[in-house]
Amino acid sequence: MGKYFGTDGFRGEANEGLTAEHAYRIGRFLGWYYGEKRRAAGSSEKARVVIGKDTRRSSYMFEYSLVGGLVASGADAYITHVTTTPSVAYIARVDEFDCGIMITASHNPYYDNGIKLINSHGEKMDEETIAQVEAFLDGSEDVPYAHRDEIGCTVDYVAGRNRYIGYLISLGVYSFRGKKVALDCANGAAWTTARAVFDALGARTMVINAEPNGLNINENAGSTHIEGLRKFVVDNGCDVGFAYDGDADRCLAVDEKGEVITGDHILYIYGKYMKERGKLLENTVVTTVMSNFGLYKAFDELGIGYAKTKVGDKYVYEYMTEHGCRLGGESSGHIIFTKYASTGDGILTSLKLMEVLCAKEKPMSQLSEGFRLYPQVLKNVRVRDKAAVRADEGVKAAISRIESTLGDTGRILVRESGTEPVIRVMVESMDDAQCGRCVDEVIEAIKKGGYAVE
Repeated sequence: MGKYFGTDGFRGEANEGLTAEHAYRIGRFLGWYYGEKRRAAGSSEKARVVIGKDTRRSSYMFEYSLVGGLVASGADAYITHVTTTPSVAYIARVDEFDCGIMITASHNPYYDNGIKLINSHGEKMDEETIAQVEAFLDGSEDVPYAHRDEIGCTVDYVAGRNRYIGYLISLGVYSFRGKKVALDCANGAAWTTARAVFDALGARTMVINAEPNGLNINENAGSTHIEGLRKFVVDNGCDVGFAYDGDADRCLAVDEKGEVITGDHILYIYGKYMKERGKLLENTVVTTVMSNFGLYKAFDELGIGYAKTKVGDKYVYEYMTEHGCRLGGESSGHIIFTKYASTGDGILTSLKLMEVLCAKEKPMSQLSEGFRLYPQVLKNVRVRDKAAVRADEGVKAAISRIESTLGDTGRILVRESGTEPVIRVMVESMDDAQCGRCVDEVIEAIKKGGYAVE
């Protein structure tokens, strides 16, 4: 990860960690950079960049700043207005843009925002290009301004968003007629797209948290606050409910009984469905190390292989493309179907779950039978030196003892936070009390070594 850009873009509180000046300079650099690439390839056409945003009040400020920088450097900026991250990825790829930009802080509160860079293949931008963007942000030198007819223009491109909606509708294998479906749009980007897709496929669609005001995105709503959807589904007799986050690149579900269907449940349900039909290429589902131990036990029972990557859908996607896998994701609800998309897509995920629901003609609650979430205890320890903790012999001995105790009935995971001076200690087993004891044993070893910050 770089100085500004992490695994999910440049994030920060609006006009504190991330400012309008940052956005303008990012636009200035990208407009010049892709213009130079076109000229080097012998093209006289201007660079083309597509931009989307979520519903945060500050998203407009960053949109205008990015546009100002892009057109000043000679690129044409195509504006899709409020839309989802996966829609920008889709448009960038299908309509052959030089790159895409999504303005969002995903599931964060409204006062945060972020800038995600997407390449022409609809994938997260490569590290080499991001490093050049960061160098420009920190540098004193500027890139040349465009002049006269070389100055770029702004194009209203809501047609691109509508094409994405049409694409999602085209993926509907079954009619949803007779199904009552609840959608929680988190007062975010799904507000403009999700209902249109489900209505077109015949569902009786009921929507909550679809009245954004710039300040209420993710506020007691969406995939990170799913309690409201659970109650709504039960109270209204819905067959299923789907909750998205602010930019709709993740999805969690609620069954007809109000029970949460996590990302791990989704991987189990759709992985099983793919295997039954002979569609699970490489017989492998790609997860991160944070997936629940119960998922792996359930996959073992089904004879499904699995891979574990570092936390982050970026790493899941990299593994999938390198090894030819079709299904992967995170327990948080970032699910990737590489046959249909180059990024996690919450609305697509809900459509694929609906496909299984219709094909099996069973309640959602029955589709996850065979998968049991293991109890989990996760505690964070603030430390002075993360690397020193991981190298400490006393800590390593405690971890080894717990691994021996758990055997094949559970697991321990000790990892460094990528953004904070924190060590995360997680234990999963069939017994809640055992989880707590094991976590506390490792934390005590960290404290004994003198690393913990009280």
